[in-house]
Order: sequence, then C-alpha cells, then structure tokens
Amino acid sequence: MNDKKKKPQKLKARLPRGFVDRSAADIRAVDEMTAKIREVYERYGFDPVETPLFEYTDALGKFLPDSDRPNEGVFSLQDDDEQWMSARYDLTAPLARHVAENFNDIQLPYRTYRAGYVFRNEKPGPGRFRQFMQFDADTVGAAGVQADAEMCMMMADTMEALGIARGDYVIRVNNRKVLDGVLEAIGLGGDENANARLTVLRAIDKLDKFGPEGVKLLLGPGRKDESGDFTKGAGLNEDQIAKVIFFIGITDYAASAADLAALVAGTSKGAEGVEELNLIGSLVTSAGYDSGRIKIDPSVVRGLEYYTGPVFEAELQFAVTNEKGEKVVFGSVGGGGRYDGLVSRFMGQPVPATGFSIGVSRLMTALKNLGKLGMEEVIAPVVVCVMDRDTESLGKYQQFTQALRHAGIRAEMYQGNKKNFGDQLKYADRRGSPLAIIQGGDERAQGLVQIKDLIEGKRLSGEIEDNTTWREARVAQVSVPEGDLVAKVREMLAEQAEDRARG
Repeated sequence: MNDKKKKPQKLKARLPRGFVDRSAADIRAVDEMTAKIREVYERYGFDPVETPLFEYTDALGKFLPDSDRPNEGVFSLQDDDEQWMSARYDLTAPLARHVAENFNDIQLPYRTYRAGYVFRNEKPGPGRFRQFMQFDADTVGAAGVQADAEMCMMMADTMEALGIARGDYVIRVNNRKVLDGVLEAIGLGGDENANARLTVLRAIDKLDKFGPEGVKLLLGPGRKDESGDFTKGAGLNEDQIAKVIFFIGITDYAASAADLAALVAGTSKGAEGVEELNLIGSLVTSAGYDSGRIKIDPSVVRGLEYYTGPVFEAELQFAVTNEKGEKVVFGSVGGGGRYDGLVSRFMGQPVPATGFSIGVSRLMTALKNLGKLGMEEVIAPVVVCVMDRDTESLGKYQQFTQALRHAGIRAEMYQGNKKNFGDQLKYADRRGSPLAIIQGGDERAQGLVQIKDLIEGKRLSGEIEDNTTWREARVAQVSVPEGDLVAKVREMLAEQAEDRARG
C-alpha cells in the first residue's frame, strides 16, 4: 500500500465570467473622465453622496433587470439574520432608500450625484459585463418637468465637457406617459396588466440590440437567440404589435405628432405626456439647446417599470468598427428619467424625483475611439538604484527617494533582489523610467550622485556612430552634489518634456 501523500494540485488562476481586471491606463482614463463629469455636476449645484454596494433585496423592489436569470438578474445572499441582501444593480434604487431613511434630515429638492460599481447577474458576452461603473445625478423633490429639462441640458454639457463635439451626440427625450397611453390603447391598462406591461417594456427596451424584427418576436410568441436560449414573449396579437412598433419607430416627432395624438386619444395619460414633451422642448430651446443637441424622440424607450414621466437617453452619433469589422453607430452611453414612485414606496406619500445615469465603461470606450481620453502624460518614476546594501548606503538611497517625492517627483527606490547594476537599469528601462539615480562608494565618499538620462541614453545609443558625435551630444549621465539632486532632476525632466513637445 502506498502511503505517500499526493502532491496538492496547483490552484488555477481564473477570472470569473463577466468580470474584468482593470489596467493602470484604464483606471487613469476613468479618473480623468469622471473628474470632468463631476465638474459639470458640481457646476449645476449637485453634491456627492455614497451608498453601499449591498441593499436589502426588498428595498430594490420588483424593478429587477432580468426576470429570466437566477434571482431575477441580481447577485443575492442571505445574512445570518435570515434577511436577503443583493448587490445593487443600479444607483437609483439605493438612492431612493437613502432619501426615505433620511427624509427629515435632507433639504428638498435634494440634488446629488454619485459614481460606483453596479452588478448584474446577466449572461456575459462581448462588451457585456456583470460589473460596471455608473455615474448618476438626481433631483429628488422637484415635481415640474423643468427639472427633467435641466437634466437633459446637463447631459448635453457633460458630453461637450468630455470633448464630444456637437453633431457627434444627441440627447433624445420621450415621455413614459405617452408610452403608457399606447399600452392603454392596445388594452394593457389597469393594475391587472402590470406584469404584461413590464414584459412589453423589457421587449421594446431591446430595440437597439435586436432591431424591430427581434422586438416583434419578443412582443409576440418569443425569441430564440444564437445559443438556443428561448425568451418567452409578451403574447400580443398582430394589431397590438403593429401599434407598438409604429410608436417606437417614430423618428420625426413633428411629422408624426398627429398620428401619435390619434393613437393615444382617449387614454388617461397619453395627452398629458405629449403636453410635457412639448414643454421640455420649449424650455431647452429657450436656453439655447437646439434639436441637434436635445431632440424630442418617441422612439426612446427606457424599460424599467419605475419611470413615470419624461425619459431621456444620451446617444453618440459617430460610427465605430465593431468586433466583426463592421461600421456601426456607437449608440447609447447613458439615460434616465422621472421616477416619482420609487421613493414613495417607503414613504406612503408622493416624492417626485428625476435622474440620469452615465455608463462609465461604455463612454470610456467611445472617448478612446475619438482620441479624447488617455492623452494626459503619465511619467514613470525616477528609479534610485541600490548599489550597496549596508545600512548607511540604504539610508542614503531612501533619503534621495524621499527628497524627490517631497518635491512632487514620482520616484522609487529599487526593491528587487537583483544586485547587478545592469539588471537594475534594465528594470528601470522596462518601467519606462526617465532617469536613474546612482551612487556607489566612491561617489558617496565625495558627496556626489550620478543621474543617468535613460531616455537620452536610449536615443544616443541608436543614433551615435563615432566618438566625436558622442562628445558633442548632450551628455546622458551627469554628476552633481547630493544637495543639488532635486534641482538637477527637475531640470532634466523639463528638458525631456521639451523634447517630447518638439517631437
């Protein structure tokens, strides 16, 4: 019998499906982008707030993202007190809970913004992740559609602050009451049809993804995707489907206004919605936002049930190349609307609210396509080489490193195991470091330090062919007194910056 213990198997490193690691470049790009968004929101008088990643599941309500997924599209767990909690799937439902819980302490209208990750238990695919960042702004306690008009104007200003030119974006506006009028007109009014309406809303919210033919299937018997998965449809008849498809197919509001009014005639909310749309159009036009920036467009449909009035979407108009090599319009990068009932669920009294959410990851991709992001220069740290490893020498190297840092210069003292000087320079080169700081025993005895220009040295090594040229070129390594280290490093970094600017 072999009593020899089996060698434990090495754990396989693997990323969960639908999640992604973020690189330094992506993190810096997001920071750059959110800083610009934040500046616009602050200029409009909004203040930040933060809510946790988890909420009690019942606080999220019935407005869950995907009824065909486990836990209806959210990630849930049961706490030790047997209460169910779920990772937030958006930033709006947690805000509603926050407002209700702190209602007596906040000033209405409550104008706030927040950025953070949300989680969807959805089927992952190309460009479709289960964790992504949103950046929201909301006004709670303002009933008039002038608050919705302000959201649309702030969206337009945000697009332009990010460098997206007029003509490359449009803020499209519709009204949920008009859609409710259409649903009532096809026989889906009343509380008894609430679930049927939600199924229809989820179907038409897939217009951008599946097109009119795909939506027709979801409004009717159902749709099977490429993998064979079947999504049950809303079960509408041909006449009902035709009216819904007409509504979401309207692209010219003025030309279709009469037909739309006829479609919703006699419904309780349809005419009210049309009136609110016209008022928003008048308000934004008065403020100087023409239809090229903010456009009334009944084809906009936001699927979540909690929207109660105006809905809006920020759409990019320029074309990009998709994963199949096809030129396609980039499309939506954010949206929102009025949700007067969401806070009221906790309060037992009406609390009007409107808000907007930007999809940060998707918008970042768009800005990269436009060359508007990641253009800011990030200089790699100056590397202080470790020539000797006795306590006194290490203290000196650390002193140099801290002096540079305190002067606002990125710097690191080499922390690797390699003692060979050449290996340390290779490390600095791979890091893209601009300079290396070198002090051996001889320099230390004289109170000197060597500064090696790694950028210039690399250039010279490729360009210089003889000793005469070498002597005439800018020296790639200089020796300075220890007390002049910071000033000389700053001078050499400035020279490198000038070289890059000329290049």
